[in-house]
Amino acid sequence: MNILKATNLTKRYGKGETEVRALNDVSLTVEKGEFTAIVGTSGSGKSTLLHLIGGLDTPTSGSVRVDGQELSRMTDEQLTIFRRRNIGFVFQAYNLVPMLNVWENIILPVKLDGKTPDQDYLNKIIQILGLEKKLEALPNALSGGQQQRVAIARALAAKPAILLADEPTGNLDSKTSQDVLGLLKITSEQFCQTIVMITHNEEIAQTADRILRIEDGRIVSDSSLAPGSAPTLSQGGDLAW
Repeated sequence: MNILKATNLTKRYGKGETEVRALNDVSLTVEKGEFTAIVGTSGSGKSTLLHLIGGLDTPTSGSVRVDGQELSRMTDEQLTIFRRRNIGFVFQAYNLVPMLNVWENIILPVKLDGKTPDQDYLNKIIQILGLEKKLEALPNALSGGQQQRVAIARALAAKPAILLADEPTGNLDSKTSQDVLGLLKITSEQFCQTIVMITHNEEIAQTADRILRIEDGRIVSDSSLAPGSAPTLSQGGDLAW
C-alpha cells in the first residue's frame, strides 16, 4: 500500500536568467511501514523534496498524495489539519515548546486537534524512547539526545500516516546519533511506522530499509539494502555493525 506518492515534482525559484530548479521532475512512492532515507549533499534538493511531500511548501508543478489524499486540492486550513493528523515531523532543531514539560510537548498535536491522547499507545512510545523518568522535566533540563527523543514521541503521538525526519541527528554527537537512529528503526518496526529521513550522512542512511540518492534536483539511484547489510539493534536502541 502506497502511503506516499509524488509524481513529476518540480520546484523552481526565480525567473529567466535567475531561475533555479531545486527539484526537476521527481517521482517516488513509499510503501506503508517502509523506512526510506533520502541522501544528498547540501543544495541537492533533498530538503526541498521533504518540504513538498510534507505539505510545508507547494510544487511549481507535479502532485503529492499522502495516504491517498492529494495535498494540492486542500485549502490552507484543510492542509494544516491534515498535516497535524497525518504527518509527523522531526527536525534537527527539536522545536520543543520551552514552557511545556515533556509530557505536554508529546501530547500537544493531539490536544490541538481536540482529541484525547491514547494513553496505552503513548506509554509504549515513552517506554521505547526511555522517557519515563523525564515526563515532568522542561526541555532546557534535557540533553540534546533526550530532546530529540521527545520530538520523536511528539511526532508519533497522533499516529501519523508518515513521519518525516530532516537531518534528525544533525545536532547530536556520534553516540547519541546512533541511539536516536536505533530508536527510529525500532518505532518503524514495532508500529509499522512509515518514515522518510533526509540526511547527508552515508553511514546514517544505512539504518534505513531503502536509500534514495538525489543530485541536482533529480533522484539518481534507488536501492534497498541487501539482507544483513543494515546495522542490527542492541538493547536500548544502539546500533551494532
